[in-house]
Amino acid sequence: MEERNSDAANLKSEYDRASEVKAFDETKAGVKGLVDAGITHIPRFFHKSILCDDSISTHDLRESHFSVPVIDLGGLNGDPFERREIVDRVREASENGGFFQIVNHGIPESVMEEMKEGVRRFFEQETEVKKAFYTRDFTKPLVYNTNNSLYSSPSADWRDTFLVRMAPHPPKPEDLPHVCRDILMEYSKQAMRVGVFLFELISEALGLNSNHLNEMDCAEGLSLSCHYCPPCPQPELTMSVAKHADIDFLTVLLHDDIGGLQVLNDSKWIDVSPRSGALVVNIGDILQLITNDRFKSVEHRVLASHDGPRISIAGFFFTGVLPTSKLYGPIKELLSENNPPKYKEITVKDYTIQFSKKGLDGIKALDHFKLRLDKIE
Repeated sequence: MEERNSDAANLKSEYDRASEVKAFDETKAGVKGLVDAGITHIPRFFHKSILCDDSISTHDLRESHFSVPVIDLGGLNGDPFERREIVDRVREASENGGFFQIVNHGIPESVMEEMKEGVRRFFEQETEVKKAFYTRDFTKPLVYNTNNSLYSSPSADWRDTFLVRMAPHPPKPEDLPHVCRDILMEYSKQAMRVGVFLFELISEALGLNSNHLNEMDCAEGLSLSCHYCPPCPQPELTMSVAKHADIDFLTVLLHDDIGGLQVLNDSKWIDVSPRSGALVVNIGDILQLITNDRFKSVEHRVLASHDGPRISIAGFFFTGVLPTSKLYGPIKELLSENNPPKYKEITVKDYTIQFSKKGLDGIKALDHFKLRLDKIE
């Protein structure tokens, strides 16, 4: 027995994760570079860690009666009854599953298709061209790399990403890659319009004035996180995106028809099936915080696949690490003697930094900011 333990310890000592990650990162070729090189076995640091509490296999979906609702915004033609009906559906989805899809949202299908193609064009450029944008410096106008938390997460995700902050301070056009410059600027304008409107509906769903969340500057910031998940030779060993909850106010997601997105509901993973022309919307941690847990930020993940590349564009409504003095806590109008505040007041920057420190480790960053109500009592 002692000999077997010794052998296991030796194998562990032979694997220098930090050095392997550093060597991979320094190639600046990303996951796509591994695929282009023809690998048949993924590097060990992509193997999903048990620390993430993230089973690779899908749960039995047949046991769940939950499905992600599809909300048609096309009925909002000034009819107050139609609007109330849509607001009720947004409320129900935000309270229960934290996820919904929207159709007839006003973004032309041609713009959505061009946005996906623009992301594809960026990642399928020659590696030497892309290297100019490869960085882990988040002060840069565009940050391209493999996994923002590559060095801090227990295991890496099978994806390359570029992140660009489009509001409140949009980048100069010349700082964006020419292969997707125009569509990044156009899509961000369209996504911002949709986001502002969604915050109106969510405000009404909370019983507040329709301008409440926008006046709190929930739509002040918009970052586009553009993912490229190449086909994976061993998808059973890794994830394209590990289990996590989004740290923003609201996320509006555009994705292709490859699939793989799953949301956690009642301890079961539920597929979010791609729907033509639809955008996926989910509540973020900071919105859960300011609604004092009324609206739920739900954990989700993306499965790796032999198929691909999978392309998705997540629009995160928040200001990230930008300096700010604005404090966000539970909205006072939603509190009562029976519903005291459950969270501390925070800045968006502090929340983002806390999340970045821990990486995608399967633990919600939101828990770090909870008040100890038992001590208050």
